[in-house]
Amino acid sequence: MSNVWTPAAVEEHEAPGPAPSNAKERILETTYQLFSRHGIRAIGVDTIVAHSNVAKMTLYRHFPSKEDLALAFLERREQLWTRRFVQGGVEERASTPAEQLLAIFDIFDEWFQRKDFEGCSFINVLLEFAGDTTSRIYIASVKNLENIRAFVRGLAAEAGVKDPDAFARQWHILMKGSIVSAGEGDKKAAKRAKQVATLLLLQELPSLKLPAANGQKRTAKKASKPRAGVNTTAESPVPEKASLPAKSRSKGGQVPSS
Repeated sequence: MSNVWTPAAVEEHEAPGPAPSNAKERILETTYQLFSRHGIRAIGVDTIVAHSNVAKMTLYRHFPSKEDLALAFLERREQLWTRRFVQGGVEERASTPAEQLLAIFDIFDEWFQRKDFEGCSFINVLLEFAGDTTSRIYIASVKNLENIRAFVRGLAAEAGVKDPDAFARQWHILMKGSIVSAGEGDKKAAKRAKQVATLLLLQELPSLKLPAANGQKRTAKKASKPRAGVNTTAESPVPEKASLPAKSRSKGGQVPSS
């Protein structure tokens, strides 16, 4: 097993092992480490060759171009980060779809505290190649992000959300926004995002009961009835709190091919 996880280790508690003897795996592991930390364009083939301790001809035999290396990196990132870290993590932490949705931010919170927090490689690559939207690398990063959204969409559908696709897009905005905020240095970004996400979830599923910090179940508050003798039509001098926009009632599409 590789010793790459986020970039530091595949398994958080796994001690670093010896470098893999397989040349292709050694190249891919080195590429993962360097690309996830420094981006794709900042790292040249010569740097990868030097760090992986292989001949340049060996590298090109396995990966004919740097673009092929970048695509292999994104594929590995999806395996390790999307499937193992995010999907695997929420399935271990929570049992119901609604709780698994919120557990994403619990996982993010721990991730944001790590010294080796490196941000979302898919977002980084998307921005890095924003000027070349027809490149295979850009298209692959868009697909990787869609796969994450598909996972969220599936959980939303299982939880009973009426429009899972629209909900997943809103949820994904909170996920991506918290990652960027953490990159700015906000260590509480995941907790802040989870508070907003909880409101969104309760708006969609008013009868949903969620565990609260005090151990009691949390549900959406019902609007109180006006008291007798109170003129509810008069203009209030205090502006009402802004509420989340009403949801579209159109049904979402199927989950495409994280």
